[in-house]
Amino acid sequence: MAAAFVLRNLYRARPALRSPPVPLRRAPRRGHRLTPVDDELYQRTRISLLQRESPLAMYIDSYSSRGFVVNGNRVFGPCALLPQSVVQWNVGSYQDITEESFSLFWMLEPRIEIVVVGTGDRTERLQPHVLRAMRQRGIAVEVQDTPNACATFNFLCHEGRVTGAALIPPPGGTALTSQAQAAE
Repeated sequence: MAAAFVLRNLYRARPALRSPPVPLRRAPRRGHRLTPVDDELYQRTRISLLQRESPLAMYIDSYSSRGFVVNGNRVFGPCALLPQSVVQWNVGSYQDITEESFSLFWMLEPRIEIVVVGTGDRTERLQPHVLRAMRQRGIAVEVQDTPNACATFNFLCHEGRVTGAALIPPPGGTALTSQAQAAE
């Protein structure tokens, strides 16, 4: 007992003789196994749905010379599709598209990344100063004929991009872009 007392006092008296504490090193933890156990191979797989896709995502179901069907709702005439709403677009043809007619796209939050413009049955050139104004505000513009613009808009929305569309109905016949509409 006396020896323990002497050693304890000696240890406290001479801190230089003590070795510094060595930090404990942690082994990396692995969150997965490389091979399943035999009984796990034959069990059924269950899936839990954590979050459903937003029902407010805009998709163009079909278009005709009179307008569009967006998420099952009919829209007559030219329209502007915003991330969560559809509005009538007051243009008659691609020649009526001005900087003012695009103003609703740069006033929105969250900021729209790209606007897909459908100019009818043919791809038409927009005025350069209109495209320049959109580019200065950080919004890309893709000008296409309306059938291709509808498909591009649906594709970009499916990717999760913040997309807007400015669409003029083509003067031709009706086209269906969804399987459900084709079945009817």
